[in-house]
Amino acid sequence: MTTQQSNPVDLEKLIEKLAEDAIPGAAPQWDFNPDECSVFDMSISRDGTWRYQGSIIGRKRMCKLFSTILRRTDDGRFFLITPTEQGEISVEDAPFVAVEVLPTGEGREQTLTFRTNLDHMVVADAAHPIRVAENPSNGEPSPYVLIRENLEALILRPQFYQLVELAEEIETDGHTVFGVWSAGIFFELGTI
Repeated sequence: MTTQQSNPVDLEKLIEKLAEDAIPGAAPQWDFNPDECSVFDMSISRDGTWRYQGSIIGRKRMCKLFSTILRRTDDGRFFLITPTEQGEISVEDAPFVAVEVLPTGEGREQTLTFRTNLDHMVVADAAHPIRVAENPSNGEPSPYVLIRENLEALILRPQFYQLVELAEEIETDGHTVFGVWSAGIFFELGTI
């Protein structure tokens, strides 16, 4: 794999191209070869903070714009992709964080809508499942909700505690599991 470090001029061209081509809420479908991409000096930290050359990108609108061209490959790498510029970026955990949970209804009729740090709104359902990964060294849970096409949001601790408050126990396959309902689907948060 050959990678090249992009310079600031490349990023400026990327921003200009994004502004021209951006369609709000749409994820572009441009083809790319990840092994021929540059490496952009951009990163997203575990708390959802976007950085360029180590400095925080403080303009939320710019981060939202970048999020529209963000892709994750099956091997777990993250890329910003336009027809003219393609580059890999570093993501510490998930590219988004779920900062709000909006429940409506109760029990099996409940619907959970998540809002991310970049104002993506998604209902937990079959296409946008909730999953909980467990840290093998300390057993601590890391909950996620799928936002779009292989891109997840880490559910922050206060929002996870809100889910726990909404959770109920059910019997399945001889085990008691703890979880929440959304859009008619039961999402397991853990076993008891």
